[in-house]
Amino acid sequence: MQQTEFTRTEREALKAIYRFTRDGSEAHTGTLAERLGLSPGTVTTLVKRLADRGLVDHRPYQGVTFTDDGRRAAVAAIRRHRIVERFLADMLGYAWNEADELAVSFEHDLPDEVTQRLYVALHRPDTCPHGFPIPQPEALDLPDTPELYDLDPGDVAEVAVSGSTDAEILSFLGTLGVVPGVEVAVIEKHPFDGPLVVEIDGQTRTIGERVARHVYVTRTIEPGADPAPRVNGDQATGDS
Repeated sequence: MQQTEFTRTEREALKAIYRFTRDGSEAHTGTLAERLGLSPGTVTTLVKRLADRGLVDHRPYQGVTFTDDGRRAAVAAIRRHRIVERFLADMLGYAWNEADELAVSFEHDLPDEVTQRLYVALHRPDTCPHGFPIPQPEALDLPDTPELYDLDPGDVAEVAVSGSTDAEILSFLGTLGVVPGVEVAVIEKHPFDGPLVVEIDGQTRTIGERVARHVYVTRTIEPGADPAPRVNGDQATGDS
């Protein structure tokens, strides 16, 4: 499925549908209209066009779901976006929280070949500037990025933060050193929605449940694996 077959609006719609359906839910035209800044009638026409191309299934008055071709196209669109974000950050010096909005303004005009050449020129990065994984070509899904609060003691992961996160929360996370790409190790998790105690760059930090749910992660040590021994010989403890 070549991304160049899609208009800007179609690609943005595919990305939005993916985000609304990744957990198994259906996307609804009203929600899509709000996300895309379009009228419900325009989105209905857009969804019908995608359905006619075999990319989505749409049941009137219900929801929108992907076919395999549609999901593959959506993931490819997200891959393109994340590569362009990486280019803006690494080669042009934009801050990671600026790259997201800027990428949308011209990513859709790039031929697939140019996008791939950018990826190679950037030394095939694993993540976008926000810390989210860049999927492989033709992938049917994105790698899992759970919320930080979903981790348990002993888990080690790299941080990813959405560009849509509230500015005050972003500022607070910055004071804790919780920024995209940093490695975080969960030391303790208090019960009953209590805070997490984590280690970042050798510093112990406490993060409340509400804030921790604004942070996403890619695990670098899978659940059940034995983490590397801590320098001081202590083992991570706490309630899971």
